[in-house]
Amino acid sequence: MSQASSWALYRRLLTYVHSEWRSFALAVVGYAIYAASSTALAEMMKRLIDGIQHPDADFRYFLPLFVIMMFAARGVGTFLGTYYMSNVARNVVHKLRCNVFNHMLHLPGRFFDMHSSGHLISRVTYHVEQVTGAATNAITVILREGLFVIGLIGYLLWTNWLLTLIFLAVTPLIGLVVRYTSKRFRRISRRIQNSMGDVTHVASEALTGYRVVRTHGAEAYEKQRFEAASNYNREQSIKEAMTKATSTPVIQLLVALALAGLVWLAMAPELMNAMTPGEFVAFITAASLMAKPIRSLTDVNSIIQKGLSASQELFGLLEQPTEVDEGQREPHRLTGQVRFEDVRFAYAEGQPEVLKGIDLEVPAGQMVAIVGRSGSGKSTLMSLLPRFYRPTAGRILIDDIDIQAYQLSPLRQQIALVSQQVTLFNTTIAENIAYGAPETSRESVIASAKAAYAHEFIERLPQGYDTLVGDNGVMLSGGQRQRLAIARAIFKDAPILILDEATSALDTESERYIQQALETVCQGRTTFVIAHRLSTIERADRIVVMEQGELIESGTHAELLAQEGAYASLYRLQFQEQT
Repeated sequence: MSQASSWALYRRLLTYVHSEWRSFALAVVGYAIYAASSTALAEMMKRLIDGIQHPDADFRYFLPLFVIMMFAARGVGTFLGTYYMSNVARNVVHKLRCNVFNHMLHLPGRFFDMHSSGHLISRVTYHVEQVTGAATNAITVILREGLFVIGLIGYLLWTNWLLTLIFLAVTPLIGLVVRYTSKRFRRISRRIQNSMGDVTHVASEALTGYRVVRTHGAEAYEKQRFEAASNYNREQSIKEAMTKATSTPVIQLLVALALAGLVWLAMAPELMNAMTPGEFVAFITAASLMAKPIRSLTDVNSIIQKGLSASQELFGLLEQPTEVDEGQREPHRLTGQVRFEDVRFAYAEGQPEVLKGIDLEVPAGQMVAIVGRSGSGKSTLMSLLPRFYRPTAGRILIDDIDIQAYQLSPLRQQIALVSQQVTLFNTTIAENIAYGAPETSRESVIASAKAAYAHEFIERLPQGYDTLVGDNGVMLSGGQRQRLAIARAIFKDAPILILDEATSALDTESERYIQQALETVCQGRTTFVIAHRLSTIERADRIVVMEQGELIESGTHAELLAQEGAYASLYRLQFQEQT
């Protein structure tokens, strides 16, 4: 990465610090006091040496007071700088983390298809901390030690400008070492960040799917995967430590050589005669005091490079375009008439089409079942309706208006979705049913649960509607989770309902409950039912059959059986399996 782009990244990082300018200004004042009081140590040495040679009564009182004032000022400066810079740091972490998370929530479905959740979580946690290190921790050191170095150089120039210029001749060599280590730190930091994403990804997969891991006896395999990911992270961290451990002594050696040369020159008779013993000691003290801040300033380089590497990824994420929402029309209560016109879709350019010219018209309030073999495009077709993806060709209309013309969020409020994989949140049953509407009344939640035939089992739970469901509803059975998802859809009261394999995880008794619930739910709503079990959709107003992304048959259950086509053969196949 070029110096220009590094500076552009850093400037962008500092915009997050900008709104905290009051705390930042107080921190700068604190570090300025610290630098001035620390530099005064050299002046104290001068006064001490000259005072010993020519003692007087004032000197005896002045020097102890000078020491007390110097260290008191240093303490105040350290407090102001440390506290207010920490305040800036935590606010920056909070702001950047919220920005990244909020942006992720609005990214299109394709983005999530291409990135693992582990890597995305790593960006919100680990990456943000690295960036904050560059934006605040690094600035802390740069301000505190940088102002100290400036103070010392100013004092050295004031004491003896010629010797100071000779001492500063070593600066270009230090610059070369810093430049080389910067590039290496950045490269290694990028690998460390990616490997942290891998560690999070492997751990979250194995811990979330612990039942599958155990039933397949794959503990050893998962341990090996995790160890490999963690080991790569360890190797890169050691390389980073090696670079840091090598660069710091090299820079210190260069400073020591400069100091040694300085002492040798300062002891030349012609220079010794021009300076008092106090000035000579003060000069050497000030020069030697520079070793620590210079070391700190070179150490901070690794923090900056880590932060710049992480910020490159984070800002890249923040620049990802969010879901397209160019719609101006706000849909109020839709009637639910849906029409697909020559809809085509492929997941990416160059990939085969998943949907190939779908034409389908559904009157408001009708129940349409979509059947077909796995991979025929049923779920993909339904995911276009709430605009999780955009058709690559053709258009979809609701109430004779292209769905792209509707505002995105209000459009989704008109569509309820119950999918095969039920997502429940680790909160109470009532909050899961009323998800997205926390201020709702308990009566409407209970009414929705009763309509989904879920009230009975909820009442039997220890805390009823206030029972926590556990991570993704782990405390509930498959049938109970499915009924909660349907209760959530009923609560939403949307004019369009999508049931994607909503009864696939149910036993016969639960399925009977759900069938009764769905008959209630579907009244007055346009309903799309994707089902493998054909027995569950016999009462549909219309059944459409999909095959390899195309609609090949359409009609009622009786009509399709009479046609002796794809639907009839699928139905017979299932009937034989059940007998």
